[in-house]
Amino acid sequence: MEKRKIVIVGGVAGGATAAAKLRRLSEKDEIIIFEKDEYISFANCGLPYYIGDVITDRSKLLVQTVEGMSKRFNLDIRNLSEVIRIDKEKKEIFVRKVSGVEYTESYDVLILSPGASPVVPPIQGLKESNNVFILRNIPHMDAIVEFIKIKQPKKATVIGGGFIGVEMAENLIEKGLSVTLIDMADQVLAPVDYEMAQIVHEELTRHGVRLVLKDGVHSFENQGRIVKTQSGLEIESDLIILAIGVTSEIKLATEAGLEIGELRGIIVDSKMKTSDPHIYALGDAIEVSSRINGKQTKIPLAWPANRQGVVVANSIHGIEDEYLGSMGTAVAKVFDLTVASTGLNEKQCKSQGMDVKVVHVNRNNHASYYPGATSMILKLVFDAQNGVIYGAQAIGQEGTEKRIDVIATAMAGGLKVSDLANLELSYAPPYSSAKDPVNILGYVGTHVFKQSYKTIQWNEVDSLVKQGTLLVDVRTPLEYDLGHIPGSINIELDELRTQMHRLPSKDAPIIITCQVGHRGYLAIRILQENGYQHVINLDGGYRLYEVGHHDFNNPLGITGMAEAQHVDEQVITKLPETDLEVIRVDACGLQCPGPILETYKAMEKMVPNQLLRVEASDFGFYSDIVKWAEKTGNTVMDVKIEGKKVLATLKKGQLKPKANQTSNENATIVLFSGELDKALAAMVIANGAASMGKKVSVFATFWGLNFLRKEAHVKVEKTLIEKMFGMMMPKGANKLPLSKMQMGGLGKAMMVNVMKQKNVDSLPSLMAQAQELGVDFIACTMSMDVMGIKKEELIDGISFGGVATYLAESEDAGLTLFI
Repeated sequence: MEKRKIVIVGGVAGGATAAAKLRRLSEKDEIIIFEKDEYISFANCGLPYYIGDVITDRSKLLVQTVEGMSKRFNLDIRNLSEVIRIDKEKKEIFVRKVSGVEYTESYDVLILSPGASPVVPPIQGLKESNNVFILRNIPHMDAIVEFIKIKQPKKATVIGGGFIGVEMAENLIEKGLSVTLIDMADQVLAPVDYEMAQIVHEELTRHGVRLVLKDGVHSFENQGRIVKTQSGLEIESDLIILAIGVTSEIKLATEAGLEIGELRGIIVDSKMKTSDPHIYALGDAIEVSSRINGKQTKIPLAWPANRQGVVVANSIHGIEDEYLGSMGTAVAKVFDLTVASTGLNEKQCKSQGMDVKVVHVNRNNHASYYPGATSMILKLVFDAQNGVIYGAQAIGQEGTEKRIDVIATAMAGGLKVSDLANLELSYAPPYSSAKDPVNILGYVGTHVFKQSYKTIQWNEVDSLVKQGTLLVDVRTPLEYDLGHIPGSINIELDELRTQMHRLPSKDAPIIITCQVGHRGYLAIRILQENGYQHVINLDGGYRLYEVGHHDFNNPLGITGMAEAQHVDEQVITKLPETDLEVIRVDACGLQCPGPILETYKAMEKMVPNQLLRVEASDFGFYSDIVKWAEKTGNTVMDVKIEGKKVLATLKKGQLKPKANQTSNENATIVLFSGELDKALAAMVIANGAASMGKKVSVFATFWGLNFLRKEAHVKVEKTLIEKMFGMMMPKGANKLPLSKMQMGGLGKAMMVNVMKQKNVDSLPSLMAQAQELGVDFIACTMSMDVMGIKKEELIDGISFGGVATYLAESEDAGLTLFI
């Protein structure tokens, strides 16, 4: 092949890769790189970490220097030289050096790799502000570092919640600055869905980043010392980082008459060739096809640019190769979390009218019994009709990105959701479990795809509960007390088989929830095997519901919002000096409620004022331990996050349990009467109170016991007097008389008929509804003894107690009624 002159515009990422590959394929060709800036082939993804002092050696950011790459690959690299025009007909480019000198250069083949430039909107006051920076290259980085060194800013504002914005927020926090992050969207990191981004919001907030979401910048005031938002907020700022996004550099291509797509990127084919047969293009400046659905998209990431550089070189030399499209596989570090994704997210799929299903799973990154295990959450998006995988997201710590890489590989190979369960992945306790999280995604996804059971999402459950669907929380009572979904009732998984009388008919819909979804699935299998036909699992469980509904937006700039979410200042106290042995508990690798249960077990063996130090890898423990201490009368001395662990120090029995803030909203009803109208009134009040989230107890005593009796005869041992009492008293709610106008039963019959016409529920129906809402029916044991009523004669699902039980209930109640 004859010697050719190959000119490359742009010497970073794709351009440098193409040049190196071209030289490996031919020693004859003349290869010239034009780069308008000083540096070529630098690690722009590492720039935020140099600013944050994570990377301390600036020279390591230079993957290749002009001198080093020129010598190794025999290249003519002309930096500080900007290509300003292309003449396709003459096959020439026009170059302007930094000195202002202009000249032309001919080419046989031209490669465009101009990249993208940061979006800088025309914000009022921008020109007058000397503290506003962008970050795209090393000079930008140097300017920020110099500004911080000289000006010593205390408050920084990052505008934009993409990868660069989030990474800059983290690194400025690490530098000791107070950071506010502003974004017009309702979330950061657009590649992940909202509920997954909420976990990122939680992590940012926990580390002190103030989030101002769903708000844009209106203007800069006082030379950039005030950032005024569109909603009217005024945020003091010594340093401003614009990280709104990037726009493709297409000026050269447009003026040269090359085809430009609707997304404002250069159009290329699978060989990376433009509309001109002698010009190729790659990197952030081009449009590519989505490997998921074939639609045009732009993916400004490093892997596509480098892969495209290889394809360009092969294509120029006639080697069969093509770029198959992009999936957008990406990963980011957000303080102690790793956030990774590939393909399309749920929001993108639905916006394009795609029929998809999603599943969430929570698993440890490796075997829980091996030290250092941490939890990760994964989300899979797949076609509801054929199971084709469209995308995945994962948030966790070590090993998170590995799982996304595996799924990206599966997607590239055309595997479906059911195939994930069959992937034979490497296993050893330090690295994974026998069933890898990816396998678990496959198992759960296959169940949902094949409709073995139904699921609903975190943002769908509230409306169904309000419509009357029963929500059963199968976690432990301890977990339930720490927080639960309004309107749910608590039946622990291990007690479910004996508590089915609390459930509605077997053809009624029932939603099951637990902490993350696994116990919910086990409960569903129990219920399905017992004939319940419409059981639904809350995907992701209470944990996803809780974080999804939390408002991390902090427009008012509440100081210490991260701590304020979880830590009551009356609970946290200074560590005392003590001679008592400090008990230590390692709860790492355990998911909720494991760390709380281990804390409880240890506390049970301790003496008052003794200290307990707990380590946990479940970040939810950070808030759970404070709630638990408030309820149990123990004192949180300190709770913090160090690296990948939550460290909590508690003191046994320092404080009495904190008064329940909602106790005055609870209600106790003493039902003394055995008459229909009064029992109806009691049930109407009980259901109304319970539906408003109140804890309701109905204490049935003396004649009120009759409405708890079973209608069917129950054979029990009784004395003659007890039998006589039983014969004379009405059996069950349907047999109760009216207190007035009974008229030998005619008045009651008339009333029941009117209730039917007015669609008023009967007393048994109201009682069943009350049980579904969690109303606690308590039968007075003293009255039962006096009236000869046995436990076997009363309906299922009730409690038994005496006056002490009643007094305990009424003590916490703001409303007590005697009927």
